[in-house]
Order: sequence, then structure tokens, then C-alpha cells
Amino acid sequence: MRDTDFLIVGGGIAGLRAAIALAPAGRVAVLTKADPSESNTGYAQGGIAAAVGDDDSPELHAADTIRAGDGLCDEQAVHVLVEQGPRYVTELLDWGARFERDANGRPALGREAAHSVRRVLHAGDATGREIGRTLWKRVSDLASVETIHHALVTELLVDRGRVAGVAFFDQSGARKELRADATLLATGGAGQVFRETTNPAVATGDGISLAYHAGARVVDLEFVQFHPTALKKAGAPRFLISEALRGEGARLVNDRGEPFMTRYHPDGDLAPRDVVARSIVREERQTGGSVFLTLAHLDADFVSRRFPTIAEMCRGVGLDLARDPIPVGPAAHYIMGGIETDVWGRTSSPGLFAAGEVACTGVHGANRLASNSLLEGLVFGARAGAAMQEKKGTGVIFSGLAKTATLPETGAIAGGSTGEKYSRPLSVEGIRDLMWGAAGLFRSREPLEDAVGRLELAYGAALEPAPGSDSDSWRRLHLVTVGRLIARAALRREESRGGHFREDFPERDDVHWKVHVVDQRGAE
Repeated sequence: MRDTDFLIVGGGIAGLRAAIALAPAGRVAVLTKADPSESNTGYAQGGIAAAVGDDDSPELHAADTIRAGDGLCDEQAVHVLVEQGPRYVTELLDWGARFERDANGRPALGREAAHSVRRVLHAGDATGREIGRTLWKRVSDLASVETIHHALVTELLVDRGRVAGVAFFDQSGARKELRADATLLATGGAGQVFRETTNPAVATGDGISLAYHAGARVVDLEFVQFHPTALKKAGAPRFLISEALRGEGARLVNDRGEPFMTRYHPDGDLAPRDVVARSIVREERQTGGSVFLTLAHLDADFVSRRFPTIAEMCRGVGLDLARDPIPVGPAAHYIMGGIETDVWGRTSSPGLFAAGEVACTGVHGANRLASNSLLEGLVFGARAGAAMQEKKGTGVIFSGLAKTATLPETGAIAGGSTGEKYSRPLSVEGIRDLMWGAAGLFRSREPLEDAVGRLELAYGAALEPAPGSDSDSWRRLHLVTVGRLIARAALRREESRGGHFREDFPERDDVHWKVHVVDQRGAE
């Protein structure tokens, strides 16, 4: 296959916005793993946060973001996000994004947990899908952008220390290589590493695995956000029940119909996501029953108009969103960590850039503020597209994060033994079950040590022999790589902060752990 100037892996919001930025500068190839609509962007229901309201400001948005991040946000990255966010959201409106409008024709603003004001622009309850439609339409009109769908990227090509492109399987299963002056990973999240997730099947953490195996630094992978309200009905898929419902007045109740969230946090149903998720599990343990989301006290016509997609999904499993109690529970939703980048998407590997959920600028800290994910993809996708045009063919300067703690490469962490105890091979479903049990909402040393030991062996088995031409083997390698990295980081961090909760270390410890846990292949 012929080479290109710029290569983008991923067709979500970050990748598409980067492609638009790059189009005037040269030939751009966008590789997607499945159909164009099949990304975490398309599954984002709630909205995109931006300080566009009369009672809002970038400073207020920054304060909310930093507070949610629980002491680990990179404040430079936060200020880039909130100060440039309104510009890029306005650009979406100019390009025809059909966000809801108020009576005056201005964007209607919703409220979600941990936001101090209404600042969430939305297109019903399918905002991500609408943004994806807008960006794909824009990209399709750009003659310099080529898209290749159903491409499973297996490796980053590294030439004399510089990332020079990718190897991938095309739709027919043939192995291809595509080289470029600059490569952007915009592959989204890793929810499929866990048994319970709101993410689509394609979200297996491929970008993190690709970057790690190419020698790039990955960071903060212990911080996984478990969305508190995924549908929890036997025999039904775990689809997302957006936080925007609680923003409009929906309530969490136990099996006796009692609201309970104010017992766990003064903000009640609009407490930070990590708090709500753990509170739901604690309430289930305390009462022995299920937890439900109820909208029965709201106007039924309003509920149907405001949340048509969720209402339709509920009807499909025999529930009336406006009247029935909806059984809910936590599921893996978003990973705050990822490939370490600066605020221009540059990674520690020359020639390699990352943006969106796969990247870690530090903007989310230990816990992402609701509806900042689409904004992050938009802002940092555009910035990565700008940076990729600079000094093509030369190395990049990487600033890094201020304070890091690097993990050892082998199973030398406590519990990383590869003895007889861990001899049973892990299936893909076994990996997902293991991660949900040991590295889910509640973590502690012994289960994490066991998980690390088993994942170390599974990782070694996935590497030897090399996966070769078997695409399923590459998928397994990506999944086990990311699971292993998450579990190792979770075992190392002996405190509780944001999305990472250790039952054996339940308090936040700024003295020892106000640092970023970094992993790098081959590092001592």
C-alpha cells in the first residue's frame, strides 16, 4: 500500500477533528477498526461540556474539572481544555451540529454531576452520534483524506527509534503496512477489558497496547471510571443510562423505593461518578436488594422528548423509562489514564501522537468530570493535528509530567509470581471476569496480587510465539496487555483517589501518592 503524509488510527471525535486539521497540509489516511459509527463517540449520550452560558466561565469550568480530578489534574491541560472548548464547540454548531436549542435559539444547556452550573450542550440523548455525523460529513468532503474501514492495527512500525506507520489486517484478512511522517492514535477506550462495560465491542484498549509495545510511556492506568447507571436487567445488554437523567431530576432509590444517595454524599444523586458508583454497590450490600433509577415523578412527555434513545432502548427490554423503576448498576465506562502526552498530543516516542480517551494529558486527573470526554477529543484532536504538521521527519520534544513513579517491567511487584498457582491459561472471558473481580470498583492487595500473577503468565503466553497472521491472537494480546497494565498500576497505588478505590488503603494519601504511575516497556 502506498505511503501517506499523516496517519490516524481511529474514527471517533479526536481522530476526525485531527483529520480536518491535517487535510490542508497533505495526504491523510484514517483507519477505523469497524464501521465508522462504531466508536465510543457514537455511544456518548449525555453531551459535551463547554462554558458558553451567561452564568459560566472557563475559570468555573476549570474549578469543577480540577475538583472532580481529586488532586491529580494537570492544570495546564485543564486550562487548555476549558479556554479553547467554547471555540471548538461553536465551530461544531457552524458546521451544522444539531444541538438542542432554547426558546431564544441559543444552545440548551443541561446539568450533570459535579458541575456547578448548566453547561452541557446536547442533541437529545445521542450527542456523540450527532457530533460523529457532523465530523464524518465534514471529512467526506475533503479530497486529501482517505478512509480505510475494518482495519485491525496490530503493530506500530518503528524505524531507528521513530514511529513510522502501522501494520494492520484489512477487511479481507490480508496483512498490510502503511507508513507516514506522523502517526496519531485516537483509538478510544478499553472498557472491554472488564466483564461489565458500557463500551462497544471495539473498545479493547488497542492504542494503549500499540504504544506500550513501541516503547511509549503510559500513565495513570489504575484510574478507571465506572459509570454508576448502566442497565442491570438479566438477559439484557448493559447499555448506558446517561447521567443527564439525574441532571434533569431522576432519582436513585433502593428496592424499598427510598432515595439513599444523601446518606453517602451531600450532593446526593449528583455526586461525582466514582462516589455514586460505589454507593450503589454499598446500598445493594446493605439492603440485599437492587438499586433503581426512577423518573416517575417527572412529566412523562418531557422524559420521552428529552431522552428518546434511552426510552426506546428501555422499551426494547420491556421497560417504560417514564414510569417504571429502571434497574441500574455500575459498569466500566472510561479510562482516565492512557498514553502519556503533552498538551499537543506528543508522546514520548518521536513520530507518535495520541488524542482522545486513549491519551492521558492529565486533564481528568483521577476522575473525569461528566461530559468533558467529547470536549477533550475535540480540543486535543485539533491540537494534535496542528502539532503533527510541525518539523516532519524530526523527533519531538516531550515535556512529560512533573512527578512520576515507574513500575518494574516484570512480575517483580509483590504478587507477580509466575509459579504453579497461576498455571491455568486465561481465556478472553476469563481475563474480563478477573479484571471485574480484582480491579473493579473495590480493590485490595490479595485479589490484585492474584490478578497480576495470572495476567503476567497470560501476557507471556500471548507474546510467545508472536501472534503472526492470526487477528484473534492480536486482539487477545491487546486485551491482556491493557488488563495487565491496569492491574499492576492498581496494585502499586496504595491509597484511594478518584476512580481508584483500595479497601485496604481507603484514604487519599497526598504525602506518598500525589504522583503519576508510569509504565514503559523495558524500563527498570
